Amino acid sequence: MTSESTHGSPPQRSTTQRSTKVLLVTGMLGAGKTTALRALEDLGWEPVDNFPVRLIGRLLHTAPGPGHEGEAGGGDAPLAIGFDSRTRGFDPHAIVAEIAAIAEDEDVSFTLLYLDCGAEELERRYNETRRRHPLAGDRPVAEGISAEREIMEPLRRIADVVISTTQFSTNDLQRTIRELFAPSAPQDMTVTVSSFGFSRGMVPTADLVFDMRFLDNPHWIDELRPLTGRDEPVAEHIRADPAWDEAFARIRGLVLMLLPRYEAQGKAYVNIAFGCTGGKHRSVFAAESLARALREKGRSPTLLHRNLDSGTNDLVEGSTRS
Repeated sequence: MTSESTHGSPPQRSTTQRSTKVLLVTGMLGAGKTTALRALEDLGWEPVDNFPVRLIGRLLHTAPGPGHEGEAGGGDAPLAIGFDSRTRGFDPHAIVAEIAAIAEDEDVSFTLLYLDCGAEELERRYNETRRRHPLAGDRPVAEGISAEREIMEPLRRIADVVISTTQFSTNDLQRTIRELFAPSAPQDMTVTVSSFGFSRGMVPTADLVFDMRFLDNPHWIDELRPLTGRDEPVAEHIRADPAWDEAFARIRGLVLMLLPRYEAQGKAYVNIAFGCTGGKHRSVFAAESLARALREKGRSPTLLHRNLDSGTNDLVEGSTRS
């Protein structure tokens, strides 16, 4: 799983405290919107699914004020509003304009969450459930997915947080939602440190990506292969690499220098990703090391390992030592 502040120029959010907290939840059909909304409901959010986004302004201005716990718009019940390409009157460009208008409201603090997923995985999910894609008609599912992705692109571009569920189980998504949107989550900038395997695709939502494949690969050590970057024998092997100390010191210094600058720019979410070939050894150790360094500096990063449970094999790592 991955999450981030996406590229592009999203509407400017005020960093001051506001009375009504709103999370807009959208994305590709089949990417996990229903699961996300249920997880948010468990966290105390008031979920509203398939709501016409053009009516959000009316909803916010007619909802009960603070003090009506459990009611939409109440100070103790933040709103989680779900919508997608099937929602009545769906028009992505009109929604972008509506979001820009909401951003100017001093009494509303909102975040746009976009759930994405790879085309092959979405097609597998449709085939598994035998559902028809709403935009496919009599054509193959892949064509409907492609058409939907084009339609949804304006929303993905301005999203505050993008979570790719391609490699996620239902539990993975629920856990990520809890980590990002639990009431106890820090209100300051959220920092996510993640690991991944390049052989299984880049993290599309990362703000900073560090390629750790320059380090000696523990995969080619028989006794280390079944272990992970969380295990001390692997950690010792990586720390023994002459390049590790200097490289990590520079990465650590760069990140510690950039984070305050991101905060000064009003950035709410930063995802720092470490990659290696399979996502099991070098990237995991590097992510764990940076997360530890950030905690020592008083930060509370979310730590995610996308491919830690995917397993590694010679087909993924390559046929020769690298």
